[in-house]
Amino acid sequence: MEEATPETSSSDLGLDDFSPEELERGRLLFAGECHFIAASNSLDNLPPLDLPEVAFAGRSNVGKSSLVNALTGRRTLARASQTPGRTRQLIFFALAQRLQLVDLPGYGYAKAPKTDIKAWTTLTRQFLSGRQSLQRMFLLIDARRGVSPADEDMMKLMDEAAVPWAAILTKMDKVKISEQKAVIAKTTEKVSRHVAAYPHVWITSSETKLGIEALRAHLASYSL
Repeated sequence: MEEATPETSSSDLGLDDFSPEELERGRLLFAGECHFIAASNSLDNLPPLDLPEVAFAGRSNVGKSSLVNALTGRRTLARASQTPGRTRQLIFFALAQRLQLVDLPGYGYAKAPKTDIKAWTTLTRQFLSGRQSLQRMFLLIDARRGVSPADEDMMKLMDEAAVPWAAILTKMDKVKISEQKAVIAKTTEKVSRHVAAYPHVWITSSETKLGIEALRAHLASYSL
């Protein structure tokens, strides 16, 4: 069982929501085979709707690839990069033939060409509106920076598409312990304003694996 810090309780991490059996189910799912299956910048060549899907969205360099790697226990499954805006396609991974993970293009990178930004936004909007196998979206928010205007735009986009979504705070290990409660509370308050949002904000660190155990158990609830 992972340990909370003095400012992150087991309730904050979501551990209280799961039984030992559910936590073990999540561990076993993410210990299974996971492999890349497709990358697409168009809805015309997406993988078939064979498996339920969960998708991860967030600002460029928020840590989406690092989180996927941490969840699956693999260092290079999703390519992590220090260069914002690297992910420009929808990236699909199959997990134990029971769940698909989707890494969406990052947004909010000011140096990206306007044509690229428009293309990413259009692709994301189309994916949200037309992907019947999508069970839930997860919006990653850098705990050091909080909810940005670009994040707010993404929240509205998910609300408009009527897609259930939840927020995940990343890089919590980079926030001072004394400031963690305030970061969690502020993020939770902003998320609660949105009708399609799941009430719990997930707290994670891909470096220390904080919150990974509970998040695995939650994601397992969407699998076959």
